[in-house]
Amino acid sequence: MKTTVFTKYHIAAGARMAEFAGYNMPIEFTGINDEHMAVREGAGVFDVSHMGEIWVKGPHALDLLQRITSNDVSKLYDGKVQYTCMPNGRGGIVDDVLVYRIDAGTYMLCVNAANIEKDWNHICEEGRAFGMEAGHGKQLYNASDEICQLAVQGPLAMKIVQKMCDEPVEQMEYYTFRKMKVAGVDAILSITGYTGSGGCEIYVANEDGEQLWKALWEAGAEYGLKNIGLGARDTLRLEKGFCLYGNDIDDTTSPLEAGLGWITKFAEGKEFIDRPLLERQKAEGLKRRLVGFRMVERGVPRHGYELAAPDGTVIGHVTSGTMSPCLKVGIGMGYVDAAHAKAGSEIAVVIRGKAVKAEVVKIPFV
Repeated sequence: MKTTVFTKYHIAAGARMAEFAGYNMPIEFTGINDEHMAVREGAGVFDVSHMGEIWVKGPHALDLLQRITSNDVSKLYDGKVQYTCMPNGRGGIVDDVLVYRIDAGTYMLCVNAANIEKDWNHICEEGRAFGMEAGHGKQLYNASDEICQLAVQGPLAMKIVQKMCDEPVEQMEYYTFRKMKVAGVDAILSITGYTGSGGCEIYVANEDGEQLWKALWEAGAEYGLKNIGLGARDTLRLEKGFCLYGNDIDDTTSPLEAGLGWITKFAEGKEFIDRPLLERQKAEGLKRRLVGFRMVERGVPRHGYELAAPDGTVIGHVTSGTMSPCLKVGIGMGYVDAAHAKAGSEIAVVIRGKAVKAEVVKIPFV
């Protein structure tokens, strides 16, 4: 099992550790609900060093990215981040990723931990058509094992991070980034977030990780900074309706079905993978949709549970579900037949053989 620069600190803090995407990762420290509310109300730090970073460089960098991603990368400017997905050629999704534009010929992709090898192979294969080579010093480079990343999230997060920066960062715009010194080391500071509570991500070289960690806890002491595990990361993102690859989207789900039409741009001249198929799907109408739902009767929806119509007909399945720490009610997402996808539709979650009432609602939940 792989470790991150910060693993020893998690173990010392008494984290419950488990394998995730090949890494020994902290699942929880003081409890999921406690950690969840700490991020909603204060500030928490997540070790997300297991995420992957892939560099795409050179005169054909934009051409390749326009081919392999669904969003319009030509709209980016230096210092701007874009959320997008990579269609797989069969109507599904290779991965959902963040694209960082450093300059016109330099981009960094942040990819999901479990998909690093799959994404890298896909990017290299597509890059060959543009004459792009892979490896150190080449146009395509997988830097995932050289970079660590901390996500500092919550309404007080940027007050903490500001103490480690010489230039103002508290008013940085959503989905922008800067290459700058943080805690005295070279870093990429980005404002994206997977919790919906504000904050940032800090990327540094592995060798600078300890310096960043120590400076962060020193800066965060007066604001009550807390360690947060992957368990609360999941409940936080679900309350905001953010998709999780492997649950809500995967190689079998279309970005349009997943409600990701807003990152699927049929721009003139952008001949991305699966464009004709997705255009046809859009024109003909979707047979199923990813929806959010809230339990009406008491029950906690879980991944894989069946979703049913009021008459008992199975209409889909739960992709993500939990007891919402903020709402104190069961919430979830799942794919249902298009006829039952409208907000206000009554559905049921089949829990241990019993149909438990729920209602389709607009997301985010909070």
